[in-house]
Amino acid sequence: MKESQLVALLTPILAQHGLELDALDSVPAGKRRLLRVTVDGDGPAGRGPTLDDISEATRDISAALDESDAVGPSAYTLEVSSRGVGRPLTEPRHWRRNTGRLVRITPHEGEPVTGRITSSDDDGVTLTVVTDPKKQTTEDQTWAYADLAKALIQVELNRKNESDDEEGDE
Repeated sequence: MKESQLVALLTPILAQHGLELDALDSVPAGKRRLLRVTVDGDGPAGRGPTLDDISEATRDISAALDESDAVGPSAYTLEVSSRGVGRPLTEPRHWRRNTGRLVRITPHEGEPVTGRITSSDDDGVTLTVVTDPKKQTTEDQTWAYADLAKALIQVELNRKNESDDEEGDE
């Protein structure tokens, strides 16, 4: 199984569905291989691909792999998924797609910081950070991507969605 052949095969298929190849892993699974394709994209709301986007792309990827010798002669299992919240933010597009979400950054120097992504560009990100939880005071902090060692989205189970606010006003 040649990764460069797989990338060349998958990239145009994903592009037809408005998706990008984020990661490609091939791991042994008994007598088979597990081919994990992780995709990303803007999706209809600019915040990532939908399940329908991924499902349609999976069908086309599966058909192309069946017709190609890029996987090799052994049997394989195909798994296609989105980035999910567990993968670190590493590219400016990842930050853009997660605007409004809570993120925990670990800078190369200093202590970790948790804040909400308010804006981002090609060079860095601006976070709104709570400075005093009792008074609920905040400050905006701007970070260059080069100064960050790691950044992970924080799962919020009880945050009220912004769309819920809009629906309640109607």
